[in-house]
Amino acid sequence: MAVYTQLAAEELAALIGHFDVGELVSAKGIAEGVSNSNWLVETTGADGTGARFILTMYEFRIEVEDLPFFLSLLDHLAAKGCPVPRTIHDRNGALYRMIDGKAVALIEFLPGVSVSHPTPGQAKAVGRALAQVHLTGADFEGFRPNGMDLFESRRLATACGHDGMLRIDPALADLVERELPGLEARWPTDLPRSVIHADLFPDNVLMLGESVTGLIDFYFACTDITAYDVAVTHAAWCFDHEGQNFNPAISAALLEGYESLRPLSTEERAALPVLARGAALRFTLSRAYDWLNTPADALVMRKSPMAFARRLAFYADPANSGIFA
Repeated sequence: MAVYTQLAAEELAALIGHFDVGELVSAKGIAEGVSNSNWLVETTGADGTGARFILTMYEFRIEVEDLPFFLSLLDHLAAKGCPVPRTIHDRNGALYRMIDGKAVALIEFLPGVSVSHPTPGQAKAVGRALAQVHLTGADFEGFRPNGMDLFESRRLATACGHDGMLRIDPALADLVERELPGLEARWPTDLPRSVIHADLFPDNVLMLGESVTGLIDFYFACTDITAYDVAVTHAAWCFDHEGQNFNPAISAALLEGYESLRPLSTEERAALPVLARGAALRFTLSRAYDWLNTPADALVMRKSPMAFARRLAFYADPANSGIFA
């Protein structure tokens, strides 16, 4: 259950009173998520017709000083027609408020559901929506470095250690120690950069049929290589949950949808195999670190790093180099 802090009804009502959204009707904790407390909030609405919002309290891993970037980015993209929830500012125009030392924000509720087994049509729509974010975010003035780049992968690998990775799986240490130096040596430095989502997993996309109704959870968003975001999304969407089976139809549809709005340059497409390996390594190592360091009684559920280690091995296999051709 991703509600780490309990708020009494009176506290919630007082908080909602700082926003021009009517009076609180109900608030229900949302089970999804691992870093924040979330509630689905219903109010009478500013015009009395009723309204729904997502209330988020930032608990772990998100620095308060990064919130203006994240929340202003939502406003920027939503204003330009991206399927992104806008931030609800309080009556004083603030993007978020503080409660007992924790930041809270009210976000627009968008309809839709996250898909577990996407169809090619859904993957194509997601690719197009990602390209829309990259294009409409081109004039966003905010800047945030990527806190999950190769430097962080190196730090996480060191923190996990050879023996720690062996405890997870006998093959993991050799895979990481083989891949990381090669990626550091070959990582591209001259590709186009933009604001990127950097975490566009299926559970961060809301859909109705084959239409994207919402891209959510921009809390890894940053300024980095644009094509790297394509690689992250490819790794997240084109395999089964355990990373054991690659779906070529989903891959082709995702890339087709993306290029229907923003064609990849020859240089970007050539770099995708390396970028995909870097994306898979990122999630392998962040999950490995959490696997080794999350207490057994923690509220956060650990995710196996091997699901992305298998993706990394797939991308590293020369026999699969043609998937981005």
